[in-house]
Amino acid sequence: MNKIRITGGSWRSRLIQVTDTAGLRPTPDRVRETLFNWLGQDLAGWRCLDLFAGSGILGIECASRGATEVVLVERNPGTLRTLRDNVAGFASPALRVEQRDALEFAPALARQGLQFDLILLDPPYRQGWLPRIAPLLAPLAAPGARIYAEAEHYIASLGDWRTLKHGQAGQVFYHLLEQA
Repeated sequence: MNKIRITGGSWRSRLIQVTDTAGLRPTPDRVRETLFNWLGQDLAGWRCLDLFAGSGILGIECASRGATEVVLVERNPGTLRTLRDNVAGFASPALRVEQRDALEFAPALARQGLQFDLILLDPPYRQGWLPRIAPLLAPLAAPGARIYAEAEHYIASLGDWRTLKHGQAGQVFYHLLEQA
């Protein structure tokens, strides 16, 4: 078991646990710092959806910066246990964990009429998740919403979403997208 630190907000410098699960790559500190420099440090009132939560670090960073609601979706049982333990340590009503498959859960959220200001996508690499999830994103996006996506390569677009800003850290390509 490893630990990573929260880079900003009210929980800055707190550590969370990360399981040693194949394919789990928590977003590096430097990349998270860049993301929140792009978005702004204050996410007060935002609703955020992390469809491939893993360690939960991206969603927890959002809540640390004031997001009102953060839904963390994870299907791997081992990873889920650690994610739930991490979330419980914050005792925050803003954080909600769902054990679901992203492809099944996204349409369920849309049917409920839920929309989000930020959708976080950091799926396992080389499994074709981003093209499969792309058609499900528009109904989940509030007006002016942004998508953050990590991939093993540069992506210029994801369905109706176009890359606004991007970077690379080692083998991680990260992108901030907006609707075209």
